Amino acid sequence: MSKFEAQIYTCLNPVARLLERTTNPLHVAILENFRRHVHLEGAGMFDEIIASDMMVDNPTYRVTWGSNPTVIEGKEAVVGFYNIAAKSVLWHSDDLLAVADWGISDELTFHQLIQGQGLIDLGFEVDHPDKIYHYTSRQVFLWPYDEHARLKGERLYEDKTTVNIVECDPADIITPERVAEIHRECLEKLEATKPEKYWTLETVKTQLAVNHSAANV
Repeated sequence: MSKFEAQIYTCLNPVARLLERTTNPLHVAILENFRRHVHLEGAGMFDEIIASDMMVDNPTYRVTWGSNPTVIEGKEAVVGFYNIAAKSVLWHSDDLLAVADWGISDELTFHQLIQGQGLIDLGFEVDHPDKIYHYTSRQVFLWPYDEHARLKGERLYEDKTTVNIVECDPADIITPERVAEIHRECLEKLEATKPEKYWTLETVKTQLAVNHSAANV
């Protein structure tokens, strides 16, 4: 297993650790939605991300990657954004994660394995448009949610002073297809332990009530 594969397998461990100490039903549902969303995105299962129990009807994304910040509005545009992002290998690490009534905040190191031409398209200068580069930066993800724990959009803010781009060792390169396999594997293992619709607020409330009753027996 390459070092990058190992990082992708563990990239959502901070969510699991925060869930272990979270008791507010809305916060639990938001975290479960967030974790499921990341796995679905990595697996290329975009239609499930935009389902009405995962996302509001008219989401808004604000993305500051590269030299051309963009605003993405509506589910169709969101799917288009994900289809473009899926051409690169993406993951994150070193999270400073928090959840509140309004949603998720996460300062993290964002990683991309991206072809040189992709970096050129983002406004960066690289020597080889056909080679693969490891692009990292510290970013702040703010994901607002509604009162039903449905995603309202994303705000992705990059700290430009932390950008680091290095040519990738061929031995470390993995493909988007392999990333999708990892996320599908992780999602299947997770959902095998969960009730149906475990990311929805109503299911979380029911499950927490059942757990509370069992603890008091």
